[in-house]
Amino acid sequence: MKPMTIALLAGGMSSEREVSLKSGDQVYEALDKEKYTVLRYDPKTDLMKLVTDAPKIDFALIILHGPYGEDGTVQGLLDCLGIPYQGSGVLGSAIAMDKVASKLLYEKAGIPTPPYLVLDGRCDPSFETITSRIGLPLVVKPARGGSSIGMSIVREPGALPEAIEKARTFGPDVLIEAYIQGTELTVAVIGNQELEALPVIEIIPDKRFTFFDYEAKYTPGATNEICPARIDETIREKAQHLAMAAHRALFCEGCSRTDMILSDEHIHVLETNTIPGMTRTSLLPLAARTAGISFSSLMDRLIELGLDKHRRSHSTGSIRPAG
Repeated sequence: MKPMTIALLAGGMSSEREVSLKSGDQVYEALDKEKYTVLRYDPKTDLMKLVTDAPKIDFALIILHGPYGEDGTVQGLLDCLGIPYQGSGVLGSAIAMDKVASKLLYEKAGIPTPPYLVLDGRCDPSFETITSRIGLPLVVKPARGGSSIGMSIVREPGALPEAIEKARTFGPDVLIEAYIQGTELTVAVIGNQELEALPVIEIIPDKRFTFFDYEAKYTPGATNEICPARIDETIREKAQHLAMAAHRALFCEGCSRTDMILSDEHIHVLETNTIPGMTRTSLLPLAARTAGISFSSLMDRLIELGLDKHRRSHSTGSIRPAG
């Protein structure tokens, strides 16, 4: 049987480029070369080559993070080219990348999330209003993006302006939410219509980190990640239920990973990632491994789900663009 030709997209133009490249390297190593012929593309430089090669590509693995990769833009291009891909489509990708849109849909679905305000530059509330409405400490972060880039925890009112300016270097809109002290959890979900929640992971950053920031996420040994998490069965079931509810509420497909805080037996959902990291220190491969799914098998599963999504979306008789 002829190997499937896979376009592996990694790199891109966002602030998470280096993480994407590392994830792409690990995914390349994990793919079974007897099943797949792997062609690598960096969207920063290779988009025209991807378009030219489209007729010979059977499937794309999007291993991109942040804007111009995880936000629906590349997904839309692949849809136009008729190339199936893993994970969420344009709608789910765009919604999950926008933390404000995600918050609104969480609330609509009854998913608990910390209180928040949005600064969009048009009529921002005063610092006094912000702290009086939400209190301190606060979490300040860009409304779009990932890997905790541009994020700060504000414990004193005087630190708020600097935190807002830091977040705004990554976009004009800023999300400010209540800081919830507790245990950080994350739950990965696999599936399109029928969902499977993987084992819950407990995240314990080293004491030198104030929160699970970029360095804590991607420095080997900087964070203790315990899987399965040290929580009771009721909390585990609730966390997995909320992760699947978030996956559905944000129109995700294929896979997602939802981050949460457990505080006094209450779970607060923070955000959902549609393309979780795939480096050696990443959480989705850890959860899959704990569930007995090897990295290579995980990639096979995501490809199968992507092909299934593509078949369903094209069942109305639309055709792939001519090469």
